[in-house]
Amino acid sequence: MAKLSFLVGFGAGYVLGAKAGKERYEQIRRAWERAKDNPQLQGLAGMAQARADGVLNSVKARVGLDGSGDRSTTPRPGSGPRDRSASTTTPASDTPLPPPDTSGGL
Repeated sequence: MAKLSFLVGFGAGYVLGAKAGKERYEQIRRAWERAKDNPQLQGLAGMAQARADGVLNSVKARVGLDGSGDRSTTPRPGSGPRDRSASTTTPASDTPLPPPDTSGGL
């Protein structure tokens, strides 16, 4: 999607800022019109849009957003409170750490 946006932006910038004159502008405009009306390109654009929509919906589902952009209130599997007794990490000690050595020696 970013590549497509870049290409569209690049093309628009080139057309708007071209110093090649009206002939080059018309040539680019005609090529754009032909490409825009090409059924194969329209089909590819439709497939790309459908894929982008699918990826967006998948990301929203993983993050827990519903269609309106609000966080879903339905808990996801594994998102509940964890059982602390099953933790594999050792709990932090109540013993404070010694102060850092500031003598500068190694």
